[in-house]
Amino acid sequence: MEKLLEGKVALITGAARGIGKAIALKYAAEGADIAFTDLVIDENGKATEAEIAALGVRAKGYASNAANFAETEAVVAQIKEDFGHIDILVNNAGITKDNIMLRMKESDWDAVIAVNLKSAFNFIHALLPIMMRQRGGSIINMASVVGVHGNAGQANYASSKAGLIALAKSVAQEMGSRGIRANAIAPGFIETAMTAALPDEVRREWTQRIPLRRGGTVDDIANVATFLASDMSSYITGQVIQVDGGMNM
Repeated sequence: MEKLLEGKVALITGAARGIGKAIALKYAAEGADIAFTDLVIDENGKATEAEIAALGVRAKGYASNAANFAETEAVVAQIKEDFGHIDILVNNAGITKDNIMLRMKESDWDAVIAVNLKSAFNFIHALLPIMMRQRGGSIINMASVVGVHGNAGQANYASSKAGLIALAKSVAQEMGSRGIRANAIAPGFIETAMTAALPDEVRREWTQRIPLRRGGTVDDIANVATFLASDMSSYITGQVIQVDGGMNM
């Protein structure tokens, strides 16, 4: 049976671990060659590269500061040279620096907006000329349910994720005539190393707010990302899909 992403090249930011890595592995299992970026490609990044390549596809990690415009232009040009084309972009790079608005430092606001939102602008800006020449492409911004509904103590993070949603919708309107689609995924409470460190009481409270009574997995997110990257979603653009077990329906 033909794989969903056979012959495609995917570029995923912040993919050495977590949700980004899960998406990379799922894409590779569906036949896509994978280029991924992270701030540094250390032993963990090299291990991720090897794990992806073991699925029978080309894989390479690139050290790059996604929030830096010039570095992004350079790394996208290098990936294009190495892989020949780029069909899928997943803007996954992100950080948190949580605090209530009253106590939030300007530096914490600026850092989160730069890494989470400006990085997506940088990569989309660098990739659009490539996708336009190819007459097609799929852009996926990793947002969050807090970008839809807000969250106390996360004004910077929620604002960056809301920006990713609006960015996807705007690019979808601008680029639809060129065959380029742009969508956003808004994960809810996802089981990761970060959420595993939360107190049991907090985890139970989250679970009780979720109709499906469980946290999501990185594979739940990767499955939706695969759908949006594939031709199965060829008539879907400008949408935000909440993957949250019904928590914020």
